[in-house]
Amino acid sequence: MSIVRWSPMKEIEEMRRDMERLFEEFFEPVRRRRRYWGRTTEEGVIVPNIELYDRKGEIVVRAEIPGVDKKDIDLTITENALTIKGEVKRQEEVKEEDFYAAEIRYGSFSRTIPLPVEVDSEQARATYKNGILEIVLPKKEEAKPKEIKVEVS
Repeated sequence: MSIVRWSPMKEIEEMRRDMERLFEEFFEPVRRRRRYWGRTTEEGVIVPNIELYDRKGEIVVRAEIPGVDKKDIDLTITENALTIKGEVKRQEEVKEEDFYAAEIRYGSFSRTIPLPVEVDSEQARATYKNGILEIVLPKKEEAKPKEIKVEVS
């Protein structure tokens, strides 16, 4: 362990930075603190949040897309990528001046997810329930781990 010279100015500077960060987080706009179901790109396209994990010989993708009718969901699967597209439609037209709050996002969404291994797109299956789209993609045989037993003599 080395000896470090104590500097009161360094301590004050660190405390100032901590206070600035505290105030930035506190006064950050509410819309940024609230967890939305997806981000919006500069073009206004909604990007849904996902979970991607490996489950016994298959890749599972779970996408958060609430308020979407299942007929408005389009999936494109290749050996190494999955694209989820769709649209959130407004149920009824409301004039802008009648709103007190407007936080629900409407419009198209799209997300392309690179897959960690090659998958068999012919055997893929998807379910949609309570705003969560779950896609199960079986791995190709050559992508599955193989176990080799080694005999020790």
